[in-house]
Amino acid sequence: MYKKVLLKVSGEVFGGDREGLDYNAISQVAKQIADASELNVSIGVVVGGGNIIRGTDSGKFGVLRTTADYMGMLATIINSLALQSVLEEKYKIQTRVQSAISVSSVAESFIRRRAIRHLEKGRIVIFAGGTGNPYFSTDTAAVLRAIEINAEIMMKATKVDGVYTKDPKIFDDAVRYERITYQEVLTKQLKIMDSTAITLCMDNKLPIMVLDIFAPGNVKRAISGDNVGTIIQEV
Repeated sequence: MYKKVLLKVSGEVFGGDREGLDYNAISQVAKQIADASELNVSIGVVVGGGNIIRGTDSGKFGVLRTTADYMGMLATIINSLALQSVLEEKYKIQTRVQSAISVSSVAESFIRRRAIRHLEKGRIVIFAGGTGNPYFSTDTAAVLRAIEINAEIMMKATKVDGVYTKDPKIFDDAVRYERITYQEVLTKQLKIMDSTAITLCMDNKLPIMVLDIFAPGNVKRAISGDNVGTIIQEV
C-alpha cells in the first residue's frame, strides 16, 4: 500500500524492560525492518533516546535543559549505531546513519538530497540527532524527516497496539481507536506525541499510524495495508 514510510521507534522500545540498551529488543526491531524491506519499499527510521536519557527529567538534578537535550541527541546516535550494526551484520541490509549534529567519525551529516538518494538505492536510512536543536522531541524530528523525504505515512512504533481512550496498562476499560483525527488527539490530550509533532502532521496532511513493534510482522503488515494499530489523519 505504501512505497515510502518513516518509522519512528521510541527509545523506550530499545530499552526493553529496563533502561540502557536491550539487544534482544533491538534485534526484534531490526527483524521487523528487515522483513518490511522485502516489500521493496523505501524505509527511513528515526530512533529516540529515552532509554538512555530524557532531557526533560535532567533539570531536576541540576543539568541545564539545553545541555540535557544535546545529551539526548547523542543518545539517539548510540541507538542508531546499534540498530545499524544489527541490520548490517545480522540481516545483511545496507544502511546509512545521518545525524542532525556533526559526528563525522560515525555518521553522515543529514543532507536531504543525499538521504533521498540512499532510499532510491534501497538503503535503510536511520536519522539520528533529533532536529539538531534543543527543545524539540524526536517525535517532531520524525515528522520533519518524514515530510522532507516525502514519506506517505509516519509509523510510530511503541509497546502498545494503538491509541487508547486511556492508559490500557492501568485501566481495564480502555478502548482502542481504529481511526482518530489530529484535532481529537489534541483536544482529548492523548499522550501519543507532543502537540508540535501532531500539529506539524496536521498542517502537512501526514498520516500517523501507531502500532506495536513487538507483534511479529506488524510493520510489514502495516506497509501492506493491513488493519494494524490506530490511524491518525483528517476525516
